[in-house]
Formats: sequence, structure tokens, C-alpha cells
Amino acid sequence: MPPALQPQTETITLEQYEALPEEKRTEVFDGIVYDMASPSQIHQSISMQLSTVINNYILHKKGDCSIFSAPFDVKLSDNPLVIVQPDIMVVCDKDKLDEKRCNGAPDFIIEIVSPGNPSDDYIRKLYYYKNYGVREYWIVDPRRKIVTVNYFERNMLNIQYSFDSTVKVNIYDDLLINFYSIAGLLNI
Repeated sequence: MPPALQPQTETITLEQYEALPEEKRTEVFDGIVYDMASPSQIHQSISMQLSTVINNYILHKKGDCSIFSAPFDVKLSDNPLVIVQPDIMVVCDKDKLDEKRCNGAPDFIIEIVSPGNPSDDYIRKLYYYKNYGVREYWIVDPRRKIVTVNYFERNMLNIQYSFDSTVKVNIYDDLLINFYSIAGLLNI
């Protein structure tokens, strides 16, 4: 039996992507544009707490890495065009950064699951981040109160922690994030 016909979607170029209105939140997978919803209050609160912990660690250690939060583009591929806007990312190779974006895979990415599209983080982004060279990818799910750690360098996939755990950031020797403390601060 032949496969079902799929509607043909026109792909976008980098120039077309850059011409989109700045206020339009989109990501591009294999040249196809996907609209993104605005983050919720809990999403933003978790992002702020995690960014603060990671940034304070980098500053304290006088590290070479930089942390960025959405919206900040990451171009994983030119052909096919793949551009994402991770909730949080750490980039250790300054040569990947230009005035517009990160060109290539960040070392560490955290996505906070939105209720409307959990498969984006658990399936689509997991696939792209692993295949385009991200070293470590966390999925933080406030609804399920679970953190899924994917450390691709050691093939430690799908290790899940509850929000009452302290979780090690594997790209660093001694960065631990206490989710129990964060959940308590945010009354999750």
C-alpha cells in the first residue's frame, strides 16, 4: 500500500527567515517554519531561576562559557535550514557567536515544556539536538515535575529526576542544580 500523500510545504531560506517580523516567534525545522506560543508565567519563572543558577556558577568559576535565554537564535544547519530558540543555552565556543545568533550547536540546552506542545521538546528537539551536536539537553516539565537529562557524550539518554532532586550538569565537574529549592521558591 503506498504511503499517504503529504501536503507539500514550501521551505524557507535564511534570508526569508531574517525578513520575518521581529515580534513573530518562530523556529525552522528542515526549512519549514513553525510558530511558537508565548511562554507562561511558570515557564518564565523556571527559566529565570535556572538561568540565574547557571550564570552565577559561570561567573564564580570565571568560566569561558556564556549563557543565553530565548529569544536568541541558534542556527544548527544551513541546508536544510534549522533554526531554534532554546529556552536556555550555554555556549562555550565563542567563535560560534555573532551579532545575530549562535551558529552551530550550543554545549548545553534546557527546554521548559509548554502544555500545548510537549512533543516538540520530547521528540522533535531531542532528535535535532542530538543529531546536530548538542552535548547535553535537559527537558524541564513543570506539569509532570520531572527533569529529563540527555547527556549525548556518554549516551546517557532519558535519565529522569523529580523536582525534589538535585541534578548534576554533566558538561561541568561540579555544577549541581537543586530543583527542590527552585520548586519551593516558585510554589510548584
